[in-house]
Amino acid sequence: RMSFWWCLALLLGSVAIYSAHECDVFTDLDLHHSIIGTSLYVKLLLYTRANLICGQELSHHNLSAQPLFNVTKPTTFIVHGYRPTGSPPVWIHDITQQLLARGDMNVLLVDWNRGATNVNYLKVVTYTHDTADNLTAFIRNMQENGASLSSIHMIGISLGAHISGFVGAKFNGKIGRITALDPAGPMFTGNPPEDRLDPTDAQFVDVVHTDMDAFGFRKPLGHIDFYPNGGADQPGCPKTIFSGSSYFKCDHQRSVFLYLGSINRTCNIRAFPCSSYTEFLDGRCMDCDQFKPAGCPVFGYDSIEWKDTLVPLNQTRAFFTTNKQTPFCRTNYRVDVVTWNHDTRWGYITIKLHNGAEVTEATINHKASKFEKYSETRLLAQFDKDIQKVYKISIKFSTGNALQPKLKLRVLRIRLTHLERKDRPLCRYDVILEENKELSFRPIPCEESNF
Repeated sequence: RMSFWWCLALLLGSVAIYSAHECDVFTDLDLHHSIIGTSLYVKLLLYTRANLICGQELSHHNLSAQPLFNVTKPTTFIVHGYRPTGSPPVWIHDITQQLLARGDMNVLLVDWNRGATNVNYLKVVTYTHDTADNLTAFIRNMQENGASLSSIHMIGISLGAHISGFVGAKFNGKIGRITALDPAGPMFTGNPPEDRLDPTDAQFVDVVHTDMDAFGFRKPLGHIDFYPNGGADQPGCPKTIFSGSSYFKCDHQRSVFLYLGSINRTCNIRAFPCSSYTEFLDGRCMDCDQFKPAGCPVFGYDSIEWKDTLVPLNQTRAFFTTNKQTPFCRTNYRVDVVTWNHDTRWGYITIKLHNGAEVTEATINHKASKFEKYSETRLLAQFDKDIQKVYKISIKFSTGNALQPKLKLRVLRIRLTHLERKDRPLCRYDVILEENKELSFRPIPCEESNF
């Protein structure tokens, strides 16, 4: 993270720029503009470490007119999506500042609010190609002035994801990277690759899906497609229309906030390549042998570090779950249970990890687990936070059937293995879990033969 003094220096530098030049700001429209409709106008706002909080509008034709724009540095374009109310996106300042905290680059905020603001979504979709043509001409100008296509990163949100894809296609996939944050689904689902984002549009295309059952795109579009919480309903988002506008935009917008957490490293989220979300929850995708020695890909900004492995694999789907609010990252353990009940038991397991006053809990209840005599049952336990030293473990077994007699689960061995840290697994032997009664114990390091 930025040190206090480095951050202060940047801010003071930005204040100096601010005092020398008037800041250019993102177009702010309202519902009136949306109702009457707007014609397309694309504005490019430049942010650098020298003008961290004071955007400067760039000329599309005369790049040398803005001395802060150095085309030999990496350039990141941020392309927003549909703006039905005309207001600026709430995340624009966070994303520009956090990108500049990560690297010395040009950040170009692509403001096409005049065009994106319209109650008629179909009209806005027609502007996506025009916006892409505009950006393509600008990037060609950058090339003529010494810029490298490989150093360009486009981050597209919703419709902005497809705009980025159209631009990438114009350069035959030679742009360095396209990141798509919940690419728009309506009017793009079912389209051929040339009419939407696809993996050939850049050297590396990473995608996150958070609202695939409404405004987002369902199928994979990149070299790696992340599906947090399965890609549809996000934890903490409203479930009913009575919550107002948040009901419509929360899932869709979550993609941006998850990505912000990856830029500023609030969260280091490991994603698990898998054929489906159900398989992931069933604990069948916890090994990432094909990604050794780096391990499972990290979601978000740093996923580029897995590029050399992912690109030859063509298209990879990866899954993870999140908390309801920031920090979104959860901690994953593999849980291996061997039982010795004569009869097969079906049920759910809840596990708590304790470290003094700190407690974190995981409930494995997406479906009933099967426990057979002398057979190992493998489960995925996801905790809302990471506890460094586990002094006590509490476990509860339940069947969910209140009308039947209470059952017991006779555990021969339970083993918990942290999926990221190389800690020695934690074990416990010969315990009896009475249904709906929590049992607590101090874990012991697993015997060597149980690795």
